[in-house]
Amino acid sequence: MKLERPIAAGNTAEIYCQDKMIFKVFKDHLPDGEAIYEAEKQKYAYSCGLPVPRVIDVTNMDGKQVIIMEYVRGRTIGELLLEDFAQAEYFLRISVDIQRKIHAVNADGMEPMSEKLRRQIEAAAYLDDSKKGVLIEKIAAMNVENRLCHGDFHLHNLIMSQHDITIIDWVDASIGDIRADVYRTYLLYTQHATELADMYVRLYCEKSGLTKDEIFDWAPIIAGARLAENVGIEEQERLLRIVNAFFS
Repeated sequence: MKLERPIAAGNTAEIYCQDKMIFKVFKDHLPDGEAIYEAEKQKYAYSCGLPVPRVIDVTNMDGKQVIIMEYVRGRTIGELLLEDFAQAEYFLRISVDIQRKIHAVNADGMEPMSEKLRRQIEAAAYLDDSKKGVLIEKIAAMNVENRLCHGDFHLHNLIMSQHDITIIDWVDASIGDIRADVYRTYLLYTQHATELADMYVRLYCEKSGLTKDEIFDWAPIIAGARLAENVGIEEQERLLRIVNAFFS
């Protein structure tokens, strides 16, 4: 099958829509097995009854790893928000309800968040060994539950159709502490809109009974782990300030 023009592209893959299916075509620099790794997480979320696109197949096309999944008609809530920021609280309330449904899943059989965060911190080039050691010790000291966490939850990973919301992009999912997952979402929002980030945390706390302090206890760990990702210089500096605040 010859795929036509991609409808979206990111750091790891290009997305095509053809024959009422979505083809996620991974880039060549990704390790073998990446498509299987991501598809298994998505299948697990689907098996939990969450609104997730059904995986149809994992295959190889022209030497590239590909996940084929069902097509979901709609637009991301992130796109809708960009058109009407006055609806921010409405959209965030919807997103928090969806995220809490994910967090309600008592999960097993997926990568533990603690291992994922430890691996990322160890790979963070901008942290010295001493700080890495302290952050890894802090992970071990945290009291966590085995809850399903999306790992990259934000409005652009929620597709709104006429009657439903569908959650996409499960590659960063893990089992761990919901407070860490909430702080990760907050951190992603602050990169673009502090007002949106603050509103999100307020709404999550109102609906869940968690406190902001409980969520922000994860700040140095999540910021340190994000330093292992492909972020720009400005974002690296911001993340380092968050980590260094913990040590000051």
